[in-house]
Amino acid sequence: MSAEPEFTLGIEEEYFLVDCATRDVVSDPPAAMLTELEALLGPQVSPEFLRSQIEVGTRVCDGLDEARAELRRLRGTIAGVASCHNMAPVAAGTHPFARYETQKTTERIRYRALETDLQGVGRRLAICGMHVHIGIPDDELRIDLLNQASYFLPHLLALSTSSPFWQGENTGLKSYRLAVFDELPRTGTPERFASWGEYRRHVDILAAASLIEDATKLWWDLRPSARFRHSKCASPTAARRWRTRCRLRRCSAAYCVCCGV
Repeated sequence: MSAEPEFTLGIEEEYFLVDCATRDVVSDPPAAMLTELEALLGPQVSPEFLRSQIEVGTRVCDGLDEARAELRRLRGTIAGVASCHNMAPVAAGTHPFARYETQKTTERIRYRALETDLQGVGRRLAICGMHVHIGIPDDELRIDLLNQASYFLPHLLALSTSSPFWQGENTGLKSYRLAVFDELPRTGTPERFASWGEYRRHVDILAAASLIEDATKLWWDLRPSARFRHSKCASPTAARRWRTRCRLRRCSAAYCVCCGV
């Protein structure tokens, strides 16, 4: 009998940084704040595509309780440091009224390259999300579970929607974040692959045609990691309030673990 997969767990969350007085996003937060956070959290905190955003990532966790404790610690640290600068982190798919045209791209080579490549579509990416990483060492099992778990992506999205507003308007959608993100190429539900080899051939063909540099430029809602032996689910969005919606976040993460994504 073969051993059961490990299914270790890691979670990334992206937050908007908002002014505590105006509630608008801070398009150019002070560099000192990130320096303070990096001193406290090390590589578990990083800037995001826009300067008005920040990202945290848990350590590799063995279960949901450990991941929950990690997120509580990370969120608390971000909130504490941000408050010293009259700011607060907001976990939501979109900001209710912020204007994407006024946002500034983070000064990093990777983000500048994305801005140049994506142009107008990229400038609209004033969105945040939650990414769940599930460790699956076996490549063939990753593809098998990728095919099976795609069915559950709408369920995961329904559990975590938090973006009905965009630039001051009620869009009529529960997740306008998805509408913005789907403007990018190579997004949405992944194709079905018969094996790890077929997936790798798919990536190699795209790279040979100069459509992508490597697998990191595949932004499907569910995808194998290009760097590590795990799969990544990027469909959910982060919950707005810790106490009232932590059950939904844990449910979303648990759903991903159960599906092996």
